[in-house]
Amino acid sequence: MSFDQQILEASKKHPRPARIFAYGTAGFRMKADLLPSVVFRVGLLAAARSRKMNGQSIGVMITASHNPPEDNGVKLVDPYGDMLEATWEPYATAFANAKTDEELVEEFNKLHTSLKINSSAPARVIYARDTRASGPTLVDCLVDALTATNTEYTDYKLLTTPQLHYLIRCTNTKGTQYEYGDVSETGYYEKLSTAFKQAMKNAKSKGTITVDCANGVGGPKLRELVKYLPSQAEGGVDIKVVNEDVHKPDNLNSQVMRSIIFEFLTRDSRKLRYYGSQCGADFVKTQQRAPPSSKAAPGDRCASLDGDADRIVYYFIDEDSNFRLLDGDRIATLAAAFLGELGEKSGLASKLSIGVVQTAYANGASTKFITENLKLPIQCTPTGVKYLHHAAQRFDIGVYFEANGHGTVLFSPLALKTIATHEPQSPSQADALATLTAATELINQTVGDALSDLLLVEVILAHKAWDPANWLSTYTDYPNRLVRVEVGNRNVFKTEDAERRLTEPKHAQARIDELVGKYTKGRSFARASGTEDAVRVYAEAATRAEADDLAQKVAGIVKQFGGLALSK
Repeated sequence: MSFDQQILEASKKHPRPARIFAYGTAGFRMKADLLPSVVFRVGLLAAARSRKMNGQSIGVMITASHNPPEDNGVKLVDPYGDMLEATWEPYATAFANAKTDEELVEEFNKLHTSLKINSSAPARVIYARDTRASGPTLVDCLVDALTATNTEYTDYKLLTTPQLHYLIRCTNTKGTQYEYGDVSETGYYEKLSTAFKQAMKNAKSKGTITVDCANGVGGPKLRELVKYLPSQAEGGVDIKVVNEDVHKPDNLNSQVMRSIIFEFLTRDSRKLRYYGSQCGADFVKTQQRAPPSSKAAPGDRCASLDGDADRIVYYFIDEDSNFRLLDGDRIATLAAAFLGELGEKSGLASKLSIGVVQTAYANGASTKFITENLKLPIQCTPTGVKYLHHAAQRFDIGVYFEANGHGTVLFSPLALKTIATHEPQSPSQADALATLTAATELINQTVGDALSDLLLVEVILAHKAWDPANWLSTYTDYPNRLVRVEVGNRNVFKTEDAERRLTEPKHAQARIDELVGKYTKGRSFARASGTEDAVRVYAEAATRAEADDLAQKVAGIVKQFGGLALSK
């Protein structure tokens, strides 16, 4: 069966802009007005991928996560709910960059020939989007491609990214021994709430958790999830939702990346000008301060999601009115320690290996705590979910979180079988085993999920009877600073050693090394963003002043080697 004519006619509606595209860590992500042709072509690839996978459903998510509201993006989800297989990423890039409609058809047919894809086989795609104003237009582009290739499709409309990943796995495992859950949004809420209730049986939550939803899709979805959860009085948790205005798309995320400008007044002073909504996980992580709208009292637990609810960070104000961040590193150490304890208490410690996966952004103090206190192995990977997820699969229980709050826990098939068949030898072992079993259901193992991770953290804090200060006290972070430098072409910045060192531009790394050596406990690196023309600079040092100074000076080096404007 040939789709040539149908694709040609449909493609004419979505002319390709004069620029080069690359399928990166988060798929394609850029200004929304550049995306119509890209989304159409991703739809063609999704159809081909489904046919190659014998008609299994492929997911398409239209979102730009933590990016500003005027951006959008699109990415593919493979049949088991994980990211698109890396070997297919070049095909996505080739489709997006085909210069003419005819060349696009050639690429489409070449793929089918080289991979022996049967064009007559069924193809199935499910898709969803976040709350950005450009979403409906881009969905139309996607549907044009699916229609042109005779692909069955299901529109789940507004979802968080992790919800779509969940639905993909559920759809493709339904009726098998690996069935993951009910194929519906309701099924997602029911799975999390059932596991949460089981995990909280021997614990009691205190206080309220205030959740900043970045005025994104996580707001209404968290509201819906709360309906399925027991209140604190019923043995659950009290959740206060803020920044949930999805009716004004321009309020999405912090808008910090486009609107915070450094104005250097003297060598040692600066002022900041803030615009926008000042909310979301990226705002909290980069600015290291609470969203103004949280209005939480000292000691209260607070958390922020990003625009598509696949990352979360915690924070609180201490008794001295200081802001305290509990980021992805903290969540990783909390989860790894808790799962290790459950392994010990259930009698499974000798049968299950636990490992932690980090990136270069992980605070050095967390790395030291994991290796020296928890006695667990660590693997460092390049930034990007696909790298962390793959590395975590090498452990029976693999904990991975990026410092920005994106992460989850993976349980290998062997680990799940071991947990399911274990015979506890005492009531205390039975209790620990029940909590561990509930954790395997509570955690979204397809991808980092802010809502699932929120409930996991609340379970752990309740079991430990900890407040945020107790959590913070497990180790002391090295002072750090993250700075963003806009550049004309991020691709000129190339790295090695899990992105901790620059190989290009030449001499840039030598300049950074020279600077780092001047600071006590200094560490810094620069890496190109995977989603925008910017380079992110991370720095650590013994004091806050030194970390800030080191970050700014390394950012200055990056600017000299290709930067256009410095922001933070």
